[in-house]
This record gives sequence, structure tokens and C-alpha cells, in this order.
Amino acid sequence: MKSMTGYGRAEGMCGGKKLVVEIRSLNHRYIEVSLRLPPPFFPWELEIKKRATERFSRGKIEVALRMDAQEGLEAAGRLTLNWPLLRQYHALLVELKQAFNIEDPITLSMLAGLREVFITSENGVPADNLWPDLEPILAEAMSMLSSMRQREGEMLRQDMVMRLQLIQGEMDAIRKRSPGVVLEYRGRLAERVRELANNLEVDDGRLSVEVAIMADKMDITEELVRFASHLDQFHELVLSPDAVGRKIDFLIQELNREINTIGSKSADTDIARRVIDIKSELSKLREQVQNIE
Repeated sequence: MKSMTGYGRAEGMCGGKKLVVEIRSLNHRYIEVSLRLPPPFFPWELEIKKRATERFSRGKIEVALRMDAQEGLEAAGRLTLNWPLLRQYHALLVELKQAFNIEDPITLSMLAGLREVFITSENGVPADNLWPDLEPILAEAMSMLSSMRQREGEMLRQDMVMRLQLIQGEMDAIRKRSPGVVLEYRGRLAERVRELANNLEVDDGRLSVEVAIMADKMDITEELVRFASHLDQFHELVLSPDAVGRKIDFLIQELNREINTIGSKSADTDIARRVIDIKSELSKLREQVQNIE
């Protein structure tokens, strides 16, 4: 079992610079990958998304690539001249002087103030050369994220197992209590009839018919069987290595349906109290399952 929340970080040299890869994962109904990439890494956007969707099956995955702060400052100092643009600027200035018969010289300060005359070396890193360096850094960050999701998933699994045990205990008590509810109802009904009939003799045959009708309405055997079956599946999914979040969410819906029916059929205060406790635990389980892959 894996959680959908986690964080992974890795760094290394990429294209001669220090690259930091950070990956965050949040809860989401499906898989959604969003990227924040520096321009040189744009050509690898689809490949990065593909790697993320292959590694994770559910969650909102945020991948951010950036140059280390110190490395970025150093990179900013490694400037080079943009010779093609500089020559074009100079040719246009010469043409401008000739067109308007201007004698002022073309100075260094004039050329240095023109836009994009100086460029950083980052702009010269070929995109094709980045992937061999990027791939292992990205894989390391994803492995770290996966490990964190697995650790948190184990904590969620332990909590779920504990709550399933509580629910199982309450259901065992309801199962034992259920047959006695009909007998108690028979006694209460007979007593009530005698009170209304001023202590006259009660027709046992008629009373048995009424009790049988009510017993059929109060019978929760089918619900108990289905609830037990769903609970067994729940235990299996909790121990499964696969992504089970959506399956567990569906099972909790089914368990809620059965326990609601049990509560509506039973007029017993002890069973009603246990039904409330079970519904409370199911509600907590449903909150937990929103974090599971």
C-alpha cells in the first residue's frame, strides 16, 4: 500500500551545471503530472511525463527542474558575445549613418547597450546532450518519492488494520445479539397485548404469526453475510502490493450500505449503538483511503 503524498529530491551535474530535481505528490482521483522546466529542458517534457505515469498510477505529481541558486549565479557570470546579432546590429548602424549622413562614430558603449548582445552559456547547451545527465537524476528523485509514499502507505495500512479489527469485533457482537432480539420482541409483544386485553388469554398461534412477520422484517442475516464478505475483501486489499485506493473506496461504500440497512432493520438499542460505532470507523477509513494510491 502506498500513500499519494510525498516528496523526492535529487541533484547532479547536467550539461556542465548543477541541476536540482524536486518532485511533490498530492492526493488526486487520477494521475495528473505538471512540470516546471527551464527552457533547455522543454524538448523532454513528454518523456518526463511518461516516466512519471509509468512509475505512479494515482496522484497529482509536480515535477520541478531548476539550477542550484549558487550555480545559477555562477552561470549568470559565464557570458559570451552573441556575434551573429552583434554583426547585424553593427551593419544596421552603419547603414543608418550612411542613410542620414551621420558622422558620429559607432562606439563600444553604444553596442554594449543593445539587447541580447551578451548571452549566458546556458543558451548554448544542446537539448540532445541533456537527457543522459537528466535521466539518472530524475530517476533518483522518483525513487525517493516512491519510498516516502510507501512509508506513509505502511502507516495508513496499520491504521486501517486496527480499525478493521474494531469493526470486526462490533460485527461479531451484533451477530451474537441478533437471534435474541426476536425472542425479546416476542416477550415484549405478548406483554403489551396482555396489557391491552386486560390480562385476557392471548392466542399463541396469532402471536406466533405476528412474531414471525416481525422477525422476517428484522432479519439481518443477508446483510451480515454480505458485510462479512466485503470485510474479507477489505483485508485482502489492505495486504495487496497493487494500487488499491479506488477498490477500497468502493468497498467502503458497500459496507456503509449494509450497515445502514442493519441499523434500519434492528430495533435493538445495543445493536443500534454498535451500528453507530461501525459507521464512525467506516467514516475514518473513508478519509484515510483518500490518501491511498
